[in-house]
Amino acid sequence: MRVILRTEVPGLGKLGDVKQVADGYARNYLIPRGMAYKATSGNMKALEVDRRRETQRFAKELEEARTLAGSIAGASITISVQAGEEDKLFGSVTSADIADALAAEGVKVDRRKIELPEPIRELGVFSVPVRLHRDVDCEVRVWVVRQ
Repeated sequence: MRVILRTEVPGLGKLGDVKQVADGYARNYLIPRGMAYKATSGNMKALEVDRRRETQRFAKELEEARTLAGSIAGASITISVQAGEEDKLFGSVTSADIADALAAEGVKVDRRKIELPEPIRELGVFSVPVRLHRDVDCEVRVWVVRQ
């Protein structure tokens, strides 16, 4: 039986793939769990429409991410924090703090797109990677200074 996958199925394929599987596997496992549906002519046409729509959405998101990356690439933000002896911070600077500082500069970035491996806990200048899209990465310079 030919089926169209609705989700990624390990060992079989990813979303939107058309696969030939055993009838029992399709009827008893994939279709009842909502992981696939039959590859009829109507469903194949709907799949093509969905693929075109997804391609257009992907292109639009990519263009928006590139535009945003252009505005972030030259950005340098300063975050003032309280620090104790030996430049150790009282608390830490997180991706949410960086997103708020970028928003204050007029650049809106979701905090989950800021890839800070661990919170910043000392004063200094840091280069923080920002992954805006699967194909678009940039960096923002963060200056952590004493308040």
